[in-house]
Amino acid sequence: MSKMISIVTPCYNEEDNISELISQVRKVMSTLDYPYEHILIDNRSTDSTWEKIKSESQSDHHIKGIRNVRNFGPLRNAMYGLFQASGDAAISLAADLQDPPELIPTLIAEWEKGYKVVLGQKDMSEESKIMSGLRKAYYGIIAHFSDTKQYKQTTGWGLYDASVLKVMKQLNEPEPSLRHIVAELGYEASLVKYCQPKRQHGKSSYNFKSYIEYAFQTLISTSQAPLKLAVVWGFTISFFSFVMGIVYFVWKLMDWWRFDTGQAPMLIGLFFIGGVLLMFIGIIGEYIGEIFKRTRNFPLVIEQERVGFDEDEG
Repeated sequence: MSKMISIVTPCYNEEDNISELISQVRKVMSTLDYPYEHILIDNRSTDSTWEKIKSESQSDHHIKGIRNVRNFGPLRNAMYGLFQASGDAAISLAADLQDPPELIPTLIAEWEKGYKVVLGQKDMSEESKIMSGLRKAYYGIIAHFSDTKQYKQTTGWGLYDASVLKVMKQLNEPEPSLRHIVAELGYEASLVKYCQPKRQHGKSSYNFKSYIEYAFQTLISTSQAPLKLAVVWGFTISFFSFVMGIVYFVWKLMDWWRFDTGQAPMLIGLFFIGGVLLMFIGIIGEYIGEIFKRTRNFPLVIEQERVGFDEDEG
């Protein structure tokens, strides 16, 4: 019996891309000798994305759809979709057509060589130079501070063996990021280079604020460097404060009748130390927040409806 491939596409307001994406996947899979399913999980879109998914599932038994009761965020939505896959391997494929469906055969070929994880790695990108530069800076910062080796220029688009997904499910991550979990688990990934095209239709749900939040969250979840930095800074400031205190004390003894420190240096020092303390209290708070998320044990998403699945898959 042929191995089965699951293709999982998280969606949010992708009404202009859904039909074209499904068509391209169907065309690619028709050239391969693998049974497949295409799961599209809608993160409570406000446009006609869900209606199009339902319509496609009625005309093609390969198409399966899930709709969430609310928007749970792209990370949770994508991971939950992969957990619903019933194939021997699952391919995470974005709905915006920036992950080229024509590379699916290459991903499968690498998987057949024995790789449990095959990641698409952006060799080039047609996006703006500013965004490309910011992404490279982000990848560099995360790679530098992370406690484990990271895969640069990867978005999570790629193929994951069913055994890998089983391990990921046991982790119970509240905000799971595919690319960083793969690095943390230590799987050797095969990297398939590609040129990322521009988004043709619609607008990305990510904005600059979202990227900043995601970058900071990733840094907190993949590294203890901020906490270590807090310790180093605290020691450094304490050391220099002690040295300056000795200097001022000696200066006062030597020239006490004319010595006048003034309030400015004291105020500057107080505000500086106060700002540093607040910053690191915030960092500690972020780590406490991550611990709190894990203790709640919330589900990744809650479904409202699903279509195209058999009864035993519900």
